[in-house]
Amino acid sequence: MFVLLFICGCSRDILFKWGCTIISELMINEQVRDREVRLIGENGEQLGIMSAKDAMKIAREANLDLVKIAPTAKPPVCKIIDYGKYRYEMARKEKEAKKKQKTVEVKEVRLSPNIDTNDLNTKMNNARKFLEKGNKVKITLRFRGREMAHMGASKHILDDFAESLSDIATVEKPAKLEGRSMSIVLAEKR
Repeated sequence: MFVLLFICGCSRDILFKWGCTIISELMINEQVRDREVRLIGENGEQLGIMSAKDAMKIAREANLDLVKIAPTAKPPVCKIIDYGKYRYEMARKEKEAKKKQKTVEVKEVRLSPNIDTNDLNTKMNNARKFLEKGNKVKITLRFRGREMAHMGASKHILDDFAESLSDIATVEKPAKLEGRSMSIVLAEKR
């Protein structure tokens, strides 16, 4: 289907699909061109089924906007509201919902096959801190040069790492070979 940008005369840019089906925004005021609509008043009361012109006239008398809130209903449902205030409320609700969402980051800890015990303990403590903050941890064992010949023998390092953190973490993705590195993903226990 052909998509075009339609800029209406009422200073609002709205994206339409061919055949005047709205993609991004609600139809308001003169954009409501249905023969008849079910109208809801500004206080939420049902005003009945009427022509779009009559509904527009009622909205103008109240100095508010006519907004099509349910375009797929038979007949479409329109409501008399202050569109600017409505958009502000919707943006505020969306912002509140985003605040309540928790983003989980994936932190990476890099190891080498010939890592010393103290260095390994330091990396484990870092991974433990990341897990306690609620992040996931990707432990990557990187192979360079001749270390590539002993990839299978070094898998125990990842297994021991995961085992030592088993009190606070579970293995989300088991050890997997990806090119020159082997990695495992740990997540906090629920």
